[in-house]
Parts: sequence; C-alpha cells; structure tokens
Amino acid sequence: MKINRTASAAWSGSLKDGIGSISTESGALAAYPYGFAARFEGKKGTNPEELLGAAHAGCFTMALSLILGEAKLTAEKMDTTAKVTLEKLDDGFAITAVHLTLKAKIPGTDQKTFEELANKAKAGCPLSKVIKATITLDATLVT
Repeated sequence: MKINRTASAAWSGSLKDGIGSISTESGALAAYPYGFAARFEGKKGTNPEELLGAAHAGCFTMALSLILGEAKLTAEKMDTTAKVTLEKLDDGFAITAVHLTLKAKIPGTDQKTFEELANKAKAGCPLSKVIKATITLDATLVT
C-alpha cells in the first residue's frame, strides 16, 4: 500500500519581511500564515518546526495506540507534546532534537511495560524514522 498526502507553502518577499502561507490537502490548514517573525521572534503565526512537532506528536500517539492494541490494552486518554529544537550550527540552522512528552491513562498496565511500549512506538512511528535528530521521550502512566 502506498499513500500520498499533499501540503503546500507559498511565499512572497524577502526572508525577514516576506510573508508565507501553508495549506494542506485536507483543508485543516488553508493559507495559514507563517513567516520569519513567527519562526524566530515569537510573533503570531505558525512555523515549520511547530508543524513538524504537531505531526510527530500525532504520528507517535497513533503508533502507540496500535502497539497498545497488539498488547490487548486500550488507552483511556493519551496526551503527547513534541518539543522541536531548532539550533544555529556552523553550517546553518538544523533541527537537532525532538522531545516527546506523553501522559497517558491506560488501565491494566504498569510503568515498566508502558515505557517499553511507548519506546517501541517512538522507534516505529513513520515520522520518527524520517527525522534524523535525536528523539527523546518522557512517558508517564497516570493512575
């Protein structure tokens, strides 16, 4: 099976003063603004790192749901945050790390088993496989 998904970006102007927009095939984002100020100065709008973090958090959480099902477990609730680190290096900017923070309520498991399953999902998530940065995980089982 092969699935293709499409997203696009448009840009006008210089790097610092220009304005861009990001759209997705599904319409979840439709000409949503992004730009230098949103990326580097904390201004309103989105940025590629934030979008990557959202995608990675979603991918990881879905992967964990699959792995939990294989272990005959079902989450009552899972909340994942992805912190994407963008650093200026000698050869330019690079995403150097992604840190996933997961809080989950999963009846019928313990912390050790939960961490093993979460780490399996971290390694197996398709977005984890494409990201070359260090990916870390804190997984907390809520009782």
